[in-house]
Amino acid sequence: MWSYRNPVDVRFGPGSFTRLADAIAGRPYALVTYGDAFFCGLAARLEQEAGAPLLVIDDIAPNPDIALLEVQTARFAALPRQPEVVVALGGGSVIDSAKVFAAARGDFTAMDAYLKKRAGAETIAPWPLIAVPTTAGTGSEVTCWGTVWDNAGGLKYSLAHPGLYPEYSIVDPELMVGKPRDLTIQTGLDALSHSLESLWNRSANPVSMAHAIAAARGVLSTLPQLVGDLKNVELRGRMARAATLAGFAFSNTKTAIAHSLSYPITLRHGVPHGIACSFSLPMIIRSVATEGGICAEGLQAIFGTDVRNAAEQLETFLNGLGVATDYRHYGIDDAEWRDLITLAFDGERGQNFIGKRDALLAIADDGGRKQMAMA
Repeated sequence: MWSYRNPVDVRFGPGSFTRLADAIAGRPYALVTYGDAFFCGLAARLEQEAGAPLLVIDDIAPNPDIALLEVQTARFAALPRQPEVVVALGGGSVIDSAKVFAAARGDFTAMDAYLKKRAGAETIAPWPLIAVPTTAGTGSEVTCWGTVWDNAGGLKYSLAHPGLYPEYSIVDPELMVGKPRDLTIQTGLDALSHSLESLWNRSANPVSMAHAIAAARGVLSTLPQLVGDLKNVELRGRMARAATLAGFAFSNTKTAIAHSLSYPITLRHGVPHGIACSFSLPMIIRSVATEGGICAEGLQAIFGTDVRNAAEQLETFLNGLGVATDYRHYGIDDAEWRDLITLAFDGERGQNFIGKRDALLAIADDGGRKQMAMA
């Protein structure tokens, strides 16, 4: 038996930003976005069509930190009138931050208790969300969770609640045109990881697999072209579609071992999330060579070959984008790498992985020896 559910109403295509005011539908809203000129221009367009927001939060930091989120949440509590919907206009950090604000409803203490599992889901009732992603990768616009970082404590939390599925996701590739090359690669590889992680996953099902196959094939065929033509709307649309489909895939499975492995790599070594969660993918593919079912079926459909050649294809793909697959490149030594892999299995995302710890460690050790021999 299996089940699949995703309640998000997606409006996709060039020019779909013009449908945002209709989605707001006259409700008082708060806008969460970035403060640079591009986003100020979008905010001005939105204000003309939907009226002025009650509050604008535009000091969003990459990898939103819990200390800043607490300060930002207090601004909602100070409002004389509360919003009825939160609009997130930006990348993954914006959408994740908006989910925190929606869950808190001006009360950070209650949200924090739920986030850290000191309180149950019934203690929060999130405001409705509308997500307008401006990068192709996060998938947060069609999921019910967001990532919260505690840099001081060296921790990462996942905020998850059924009420955090956005009401609407408005995906307009025109908003993504001209994004920098590095950001385009990082977000694209995040989407690739989401799709593959949903395959070697205990919660995988036929619908999530279908989305994952389409998403991964879309990233593999489009991203190398896009990095050489960053203003191409058609290619941006293809990447946006792949990222959204990847979101649909992992919205039902969550991520797995690559993401669990990535969090301390980002916290300790400052590796951007999209790189941290993707450079280990060839190693992980090799480790699931004996797994069958949806994992094997999905990988065969994506790469058209056996697991060994699939891993080599993916390694070549990553290297072609300038992404190293050797952990030493990121300042990680052999001992730390083994420790990171071991610890990754203990995390919530690691427990989603269908593979075996010993198999992954054996592949990691073998890969390390090969890298040493080549050096």
